[in-house]
This record gives sequence, C-alpha cells and structure tokens, in this order.
Amino acid sequence: MEIKSKAKMAIDAMLSFYNQTDGRWSTQAPWWLSGNAMQATLDFMAKTGSLEYMPQAVNTFTKQSATLPWWPSGGGDFRADSTDDTGWWALASVRMFDLTGDQQYLTYAKEDEAYMYSFWSNHTCQGGIIWDIPSRSYKNAISNELYLKLVASLHNRIPGDTLYLSRAKQSWAWFKNSGMINSDNLINDGLSEESNGTCTNNGGQTWTYNQGVILGGLAELYKATKDRSLLETARQIANAVMTSALLSPNGILTEPCEAEDNCGSDAPAFKGIFVRNLDELQDVLPGSPYIKYLDAQITSAYNLDRNSSVGNLYGLKWAGPFDEIDIARQSSAVSLLVANLKGTSVLIT
Repeated sequence: MEIKSKAKMAIDAMLSFYNQTDGRWSTQAPWWLSGNAMQATLDFMAKTGSLEYMPQAVNTFTKQSATLPWWPSGGGDFRADSTDDTGWWALASVRMFDLTGDQQYLTYAKEDEAYMYSFWSNHTCQGGIIWDIPSRSYKNAISNELYLKLVASLHNRIPGDTLYLSRAKQSWAWFKNSGMINSDNLINDGLSEESNGTCTNNGGQTWTYNQGVILGGLAELYKATKDRSLLETARQIANAVMTSALLSPNGILTEPCEAEDNCGSDAPAFKGIFVRNLDELQDVLPGSPYIKYLDAQITSAYNLDRNSSVGNLYGLKWAGPFDEIDIARQSSAVSLLVANLKGTSVLIT
C-alpha cells in the first residue's frame, strides 16, 4: 500500500477524536495537542494538494481562536498561558495561510509572535523567552525553538520584511550560546537560573521534539539567509538523534520515557514532531539524506505499532508492541506518515 493511502487512513482514524462542537481533537486532552493535530492534517493537505479536511480546519480555527476560558487575559487568537502552547497554534496558522492565502491566518501568526516576544527577557540568561507566563519563569528549549521557527517562517512569507528576520537572528544567536545544546549535540529541556541571573544547561531530558523543532527552525532561517552553517548545526543534531542509543535504539526513534511506560499525555506526540521537522530539514538538503531513516520508522510503526482491528490507530512505541490509543499517539503517527510523502509543502490557491 502506498504511503499516501496509509497517511489518509491514519488521518481518517484521527478524525474519530474530533469534536465538531469545539473544533478540538479530543476535548479533554491538553489544548496544544489539537494545534499539533491541526498541523499534521494541514501538512497532509499541503503535500498532496487535497483540501478534503479543510472544513475541519476552518471550524477549528474559528472555534479555538476565541478567548480561552482558562486564560481570558490572553484576549484570544491563540494567546495562551504558556509561550509554547501559543507557538504550536501560530505555526499551524502559518501553514493554514500557505494553504489558503487568507491573510487572517497570517495575522494570527503575527499576533502570536508579538505575544511570545513580549515575554523575551534579558533579566536572566541574557535573553530568551520564558515558558510559563503566570509565574514568569523557566527558559526552556521548546518555547524558544518554536519562536525561532515562527519568526523565520513569517519572514519567508512577508515580502520586504526586516523585523522578523532580525528577531530570528537574535533568537538563534541566543539559543546557540545558551548552553542547551550539550556536548553530544543533543538539546536538553532547558536552563537552570541562578540568583545572579546567569544560567546553565539543566541536564533535563533530551525529548525528541526538542531535537526536532530546532531542525525546522534552522531550515526556515537557512531559506532566509542562505547561511550554510545553520545546516551544518542542524545536521549535527539530526545525526546525533539517529545514532543515539537512547533516542534511536536499533534505528527506531524512541522517546526516553517509553522504557518505563511513563510518558503522560504530552510526550506520545513528540516523535511525530521530530520527524515532521526532520523532513523539513531534508527539503533544503541535497540527496534526501534521511529517507532511509524515515522509511525504517514507517515500516516498524505500520507493522508493529498499528491496531488495524480498531481502524488504523497507532500506539506509543514505533518499535512495538501496540499499547493504547489517544490523540497524541495518533497525531504522531500521522506526522510520520506525512513526512514520508513525496514533495514539499506548497501554496494551494
């Protein structure tokens, strides 16, 4: 069976989680996971040229751009109580703009960028965006990676822009020197902040999505600058993941928490985010260097981690065996299948 058919079946199965009333994939799941599922669905449409799932996409953006009941001070348009949650929806808005050409979606992304940047602080760590807005604390990898990718993406879609390019360069210069990239070329979760304002790598978990989003961010920034050193850094991180005994045992991408079956509600989505961004990096490199690695993930997940009896639903461990279903697991599998589709994302109007 061709990859496109496998991907479509996985998306159709993912729709079993979709709530038409509020536009979320699994209302009880963490809010950001709906933004991530939205991204996976939009990526499929961008790669295949299909608009089959556009009614769900429009419904989701209409319903979820309203003011959030748990964070009314955000004012809507995906401005949430943590900068990373806002970042996921902002990037989905960029992809929705790519698909439709509708400036409203680009406006969402620009408003979200301004919101995220308002939490850039030089008081600790000499810069960077904080993660938790209520406590004004913790500078971590994922919020800053999402921000880098967002501002570089905005620059690449706005003719004559200088603001977002300047902020993308600022963001990468800070991240590169922050200490979060360790001696193994893997990215730890965040920074420990000292009372005097200095910061060091906190030695936190090397989650796969932290290794992934930076790849997509560097690929976007490379498109803007043609600075090949960005690709060299991205390749070092990608290669570190693929050769890591922890993250790719026996060549199959694995979340560190899988060994103890303690991944919670968020981490099962992380591997899909990694392969999505690995594919975006591959798009700007010659020779499709990651195709064999991606193919190996597909073969393993499809054969060992899919429960065909309940409709092409996938579990946590791509190396198998199948465990259970939820939106995080399924969106991760969808992103894996979409990453293996031929072609790159294109504007469809």
